[in-house]
Amino acid sequence: MIGYLEGTVRSSTLGSVILLVGGVGYKVALTKETVAHFLPGSTVALFTYLAVREDALDLYGFQSEEELRFFELLLTVSGIGPKSALGILDIATVETLRAAISRSDAAYLTTVSGIGRKTAEKIILELRDKVGVGTTAAGATLKGDAEALEAMRALGYSTQEARDALRQVPAEFTGTNDRLREALRLLGKK
Repeated sequence: MIGYLEGTVRSSTLGSVILLVGGVGYKVALTKETVAHFLPGSTVALFTYLAVREDALDLYGFQSEEELRFFELLLTVSGIGPKSALGILDIATVETLRAAISRSDAAYLTTVSGIGRKTAEKIILELRDKVGVGTTAAGATLKGDAEALEAMRALGYSTQEARDALRQVPAEFTGTNDRLREALRLLGKK
């Protein structure tokens, strides 16, 4: 089992990096936000999860043990595989996802490609007691994100563009207007 890797980023794509460790290049799947932080040539350390299938060995990487534990928790839900679990982690921070699950906010989870209403409700049903409650700040962020997402979609942004921008908004912006304003400012920089 490969549980931790430390090495140099050789190259990166939209959802993965090639991590050079002791002369061996490991392809590690990551969230888009994590990939964006890793420049070729930089030294990084990742907690990893090795998914063993009949026809493949896939590595999934995480910057913190908390992300890895949440990923493994998502995998306990029947019908959620490693790619879906990584997609869920790609939409928000672990704390915000905990708040969404503890508040039974299935709509928040359905924005992940391949996660429909029934699957989102299944995640909530099976994990609500296991994730604990999110912090008050995460709950405010969750509410602000949901409303800001709708406003950004009304302005013509795709759900993915809006999610990516809202994920980059610092946690100190909690109100809908503040989160929306900051997300639009971030989109304007691109």
